[in-house]
Amino acid sequence: MIVLDLFSGPGGWSHALAMLGVLDIGLEWDEWACKTRAAQGQLTIRTDVAMYPVGPFLGKTTGLIASPPCQAWSMAGKRLGLLDQPLVHQAVADLAAGHDTRKALLTACRDERSLLAAEPMRYLHALNSFGQPEWVAMEEVPDVLPLWRQYASILRAWGFSVWTGVLNAADYGVPQTRRRAILLASRVRTAEPPPPTHAQHAEPESLFGPGRARWVSMAEALGWGATDRPVPTVCAGGGPGGGPEPFPSGSRKTLSDARARGTWSPRSDTDAVSASRRESSGEAAGHGTREDQSSEDAAPAFTPDARRWAWSLRSNNQANATVRPLSEPAGTLFFGHRANECTWVADTTASSVEDEEQPVPDPIRITAREAGILQSFPADYPWQGNKGQQFSQIGNAVPPRLAAHLLAPHLNQPVNPEDFTLAA
Repeated sequence: MIVLDLFSGPGGWSHALAMLGVLDIGLEWDEWACKTRAAQGQLTIRTDVAMYPVGPFLGKTTGLIASPPCQAWSMAGKRLGLLDQPLVHQAVADLAAGHDTRKALLTACRDERSLLAAEPMRYLHALNSFGQPEWVAMEEVPDVLPLWRQYASILRAWGFSVWTGVLNAADYGVPQTRRRAILLASRVRTAEPPPPTHAQHAEPESLFGPGRARWVSMAEALGWGATDRPVPTVCAGGGPGGGPEPFPSGSRKTLSDARARGTWSPRSDTDAVSASRRESSGEAAGHGTREDQSSEDAAPAFTPDARRWAWSLRSNNQANATVRPLSEPAGTLFFGHRANECTWVADTTASSVEDEEQPVPDPIRITAREAGILQSFPADYPWQGNKGQQFSQIGNAVPPRLAAHLLAPHLNQPVNPEDFTLAA
């Protein structure tokens, strides 16, 4: 029996399934997401989901997962999917009745990606004639919830129990307040959301058992000591948005050359910071050396007294960007163009620096490794492609830890928090 993952991306659902002892088949079009999946050992068919036939899966599919591309609906883009929503609803209704009107409807869409949200119904209608799948899990941005409710109405008519709603990933141990519209359906059990494991504020033990833990902070997830004022990694190639060079003139080449010769070592005033990023394995959390960056990007730079600054994560370069201190989860991470870059910024209001004349450090772009951890991927997840391609995969991925909680009841498996340890 097959668990089929439509629009499988770099493997958020697949990694969760692997932790629960199940393998899936992912359908994905993006070249670099497919390469990331291959590097992680996930079975993938590189294809256009809208063109791939359902026939090979008929009578063989026990679970269906779908996270259609969110770019047409996301607040990070033009949100033309909202204008196309009536057309998507029409496509879902037609497909559920066995009528394929996608070609005609697509010509009227303002964003051709909008109609991809109807593709799961094509698979569901065909599989339903075989009494399959046993369960369904789907995820998208919150604005897609009305579409999930339409799916729910159809699935209930086919004998499913269905739940739809919006969940916050932080409530399930993801170090990010990422809100997503979820659909859960089952033929054999009552569909309901998994009980949250975390809360914004820690809860005391009661007669009903232990209370929920506090949301996982960025500092905890990244392995940065909350009181050690850690310094984010500085990457070569200029500041975010083409800003000032983060290294003093010529120092990048000097540091890179020194590393190549094996003679470079961190400054003594960073020892406490480096120590705060080590876990029981004895390995650094990836801010001194990073395997996922090229050699010219690898050298970190620590300015004198930089560790005194408190650092926050700014979600993008726009005026209404979410800025969160390290002691909190990140805001929703999304990437795609320069305005959506996430950067570490020195928090002057929380800084312990007494000298008002000290210059504020420049913003520092988040690394793919850090962004992956904040999505609850393991620190050594093998992201493929250049930095832009990696960020695109990460921003569109389903947080594995959230996915595990959604899938565990369908698989009769418990979620082991130790399987989702982040910093390493």
